[in-house]
Amino acid sequence: MLARAAAILSLFAFVPLAHASEQSIPASAEGQIELNTPSGNIGCIYTPKGGTGTYKPRDGGPELSCSRVEPSYLTIILGPKGPATLIKNPGEQGCCSDVDKLGYGNSWSAGPFSCQSSTKGLTCTATNGHGFFISKAKAMVK
Repeated sequence: MLARAAAILSLFAFVPLAHASEQSIPASAEGQIELNTPSGNIGCIYTPKGGTGTYKPRDGGPELSCSRVEPSYLTIILGPKGPATLIKNPGEQGCCSDVDKLGYGNSWSAGPFSCQSSTKGLTCTATNGHGFFISKAKAMVK
């Protein structure tokens, strides 16, 4: 039991930033940032506080929403408060257009969110300690 808990917690551990390269990804005119993992299987959209002219986060934002395509489509939404929400059947499936890739070994951050890309998957956390891990093999929220 203790070993399983340690294994789960290790999924949320970041590679120390000294070993990771912080990658800058430009925002759209309305402040949203879109990024994909190099595999193209996971795509994320960061929406700033207050949202955009066409999208307002439920709690006012900021918000990080990441979707996985394979083996089953799902979405994880992380807001500024509380744990991430895992949606196993989000209905819409428009993930992963041709946008900037967050290279393996690189990190990215905006607002209260930070993400680390690796060949094992994508780990994202908020400054409040909540976050998620998403990969082709699994999706976990905390």
